[in-house]
Amino acid sequence: MTRRVTFCFRRPAEHMPTLPTAAIIGAGSSGIAAAKALKERGIAFECFEASDRVGGNWVFDNCNGMSAAYRDLHINTSRDRMQYSDFPMPKSFPDFPHHTQIAEYFDAYADHFGLREQIRFETAVAHAGQRADGTWLLVDQHGESREYDMLLVANGHHWDRRWPEPAFAGSDMFEGIQMHAHDYRDNAFLAGRDVVVLGMGNSAMDIAVESSYVAKSTHLAARRGAWIVPKYLFGKPLDQVSTLPRVPHWLYARIAELIVRLHTGRPERYGLPRPDHRFGSAHPTVSGRILDRITHGTITPRPNIAQLGSDWVQFADGTRVHADVVIYCTGYRISFPFFDDDFLSAPDNRIDLFRRVFVPRNPSLAFVGLLQPVGAIMPLAEAQGQWIAQYLRGEYHLPSARAMEADIRREQARMRKRYVASQRHTIQVDFDRYLFDLRRERRRGAARARAGGVTLPVPARAGAGEGVTA
Repeated sequence: MTRRVTFCFRRPAEHMPTLPTAAIIGAGSSGIAAAKALKERGIAFECFEASDRVGGNWVFDNCNGMSAAYRDLHINTSRDRMQYSDFPMPKSFPDFPHHTQIAEYFDAYADHFGLREQIRFETAVAHAGQRADGTWLLVDQHGESREYDMLLVANGHHWDRRWPEPAFAGSDMFEGIQMHAHDYRDNAFLAGRDVVVLGMGNSAMDIAVESSYVAKSTHLAARRGAWIVPKYLFGKPLDQVSTLPRVPHWLYARIAELIVRLHTGRPERYGLPRPDHRFGSAHPTVSGRILDRITHGTITPRPNIAQLGSDWVQFADGTRVHADVVIYCTGYRISFPFFDDDFLSAPDNRIDLFRRVFVPRNPSLAFVGLLQPVGAIMPLAEAQGQWIAQYLRGEYHLPSARAMEADIRREQARMRKRYVASQRHTIQVDFDRYLFDLRRERRRGAARARAGGVTLPVPARAGAGEGVTA
């Protein structure tokens, strides 16, 4: 079934050609930031959201089944660091807000900027295909088809569970509960049970801490060591301590490692495995409670799982414990269920994007929020949305495809040199450095646009803005 779509937007000046139309997949924190950027620049768009509300991952028990939020979840980046630049969080919120407050903030953002009228709620995109002329045909879950000039993908990357590969020996014999952290909601079902949590990331630490208050025993198994950093340092949230983008990473990392060691000591002091990397070479784990619970004896650190039996787990050092529940905090896969596999995918969580946004040889496709910062995604997604809007108005020109591919290779080489080899670090960026580099690239692209005249890199179809028939 096809349907005529009518777009209402501010018309460009007479010397400007008709602006392209755009579709956004996802109305989470990244999608609504992109939507706001397009709206304020007069670009016609529609946003497709599988849920009945905005907020994505931060909506507890989201009806789309894609949220990993648990009942007592608090964000591990600070309020002032995660807020959008032109819509501050209420000062009544704590430094590290609860998920209900964050969801409330996203609702208020959507209302304040009038975004809801252009979001198609409870309408997932079943298929996104590109025609020979570069335009996009989107088919939604209801069978309706719509056509657009540009596609922005903001479907998130914390919903498609990644399980241990290969599976641990004996996992098919275990008679207790095996679950992914994505499905954890609260600790009530852990009461009186023997629990094994696998992982050293933020979710693993949080779940182990919650388990330690009600479980009979809690064992935290680590596949590799990690640096654990506190939420506060020098009396302020850690992520508000300056990380100037011009300071070399190696110098910042050495100083930060020294400060963390002076503050908490080495992880192995608490029975945790010694990190096999220098500070800053892997995503840090932020927790203000894990070390306290370990020192109180309510959480027992363990090495990696070796095998499972009917009611036990054996670790790599040969020790064996009784277990009723095993929770795998093993991360997520990057996936795009609306694309054909032979069109675009992210094997091993790798996808080649110019500055984590543009596909070099497909300028009508862009991604928003597909990055993992040391810090919050929201301000970065906001900047990405503004960049895309600038591009769609013809006020920014991309480099050549060859230049973008060369830039991607340089960035990948830099990441391989800095980060440990892991699917977790394929989209890693530094918060301040990313924003600094993006501002610089936007200035360069604006100069290219001025030199070449104001033209639209993505041509609008005839009649776009006045009604589109798919």
